[in-house]
Amino acid sequence: GAQHGIVLRKTSSLEIARTINTVVFDKTGTLTIGEMQVIDLTFAAHPALKISLSELFTAIHTVEADNSHPVARAITRYLIGQGVSKSSLSDYSQTSGQGVAARVIIGAVELPVLIGTPASILKATFTFPRELQDAIARAEMNGHSISVVAIDGVALATIEVGDTIKPDAEKSIAALKNANMETWLITGDNQSSADEISKLVGISADHVIAQASPEDKVLLIKKLHKDGKKVLMLGDGINDAAALVESDLSMAMGTGTDTAISSADITLLRPTLFAALDAINLSKRTLRTIKGNLLWAFAYNVVGIPIAALGFLDPMYAGAAMAGSSLFVVLNSLRIKVRQTR
Repeated sequence: GAQHGIVLRKTSSLEIARTINTVVFDKTGTLTIGEMQVIDLTFAAHPALKISLSELFTAIHTVEADNSHPVARAITRYLIGQGVSKSSLSDYSQTSGQGVAARVIIGAVELPVLIGTPASILKATFTFPRELQDAIARAEMNGHSISVVAIDGVALATIEVGDTIKPDAEKSIAALKNANMETWLITGDNQSSADEISKLVGISADHVIAQASPEDKVLLIKKLHKDGKKVLMLGDGINDAAALVESDLSMAMGTGTDTAISSADITLLRPTLFAALDAINLSKRTLRTIKGNLLWAFAYNVVGIPIAALGFLDPMYAGAAMAGSSLFVVLNSLRIKVRQTR
């Protein structure tokens, strides 16, 4: 498995993989490349909060610098490219599927900064100026992720971030469907973004769940279990960790967060989604080979031992025949190693 870019955390995963009939995908970093870029940044200055654009950039950079989420990485790369420095912060916290918060020194004052999804910011009783509402609508229409930045209780900016679908995503989904597997997409992004991605990769609209929290992802896995499905979950972020644990079999992309990788049964080191199908096929081939070897060894010994014991076969030839049997088993097993992957 390792030479094919498939790393097993436990060998029992091979037994489970062959039973899988439903695959649930996260979006960011799984169906998409995960190398996001900042598309647009809208700043809505507030008269009661004397914060400049450069101070806003510094606050955002300070809060997002150590966040491993793909959206945060894109924002950080953008700000570094703009030459933005960092300030000092305290009381940092991260809520899965919602955003990050901290207190940041802005000017000579320490202020609370919150960066998250529009839904999570609204839950914190913030209101959005018209220009920010328009920016959110544009991002959702484009199928992009959008983060809102609030400082000291005031929503000041939106950051639109876009991603690129993996080149083989559509073919991978089609291959899974051809193998009679049901496919789902669940993401914390908005409905427009989720719908756009699902159309491009070929996942049916009724199998798409958007604006999902980590708890929602777990609930989907439980619902599928209740329907009698054997579920494989593919994800790469901290938001996927609980769902990865809940599923029958879990796979994490090797480019994902440490939390996701440590929660998954299998880590896919190759960036292609075909690696997931290869892992399932590897499981089936391995078990088929094991059963074939056992059947061959049993039949060979049932026939060969009585012949040798009754003296119908010279001991030298009997020993050579036994060695030949072992050689057959080894060569048959090596077929797995040389089997081509996509």
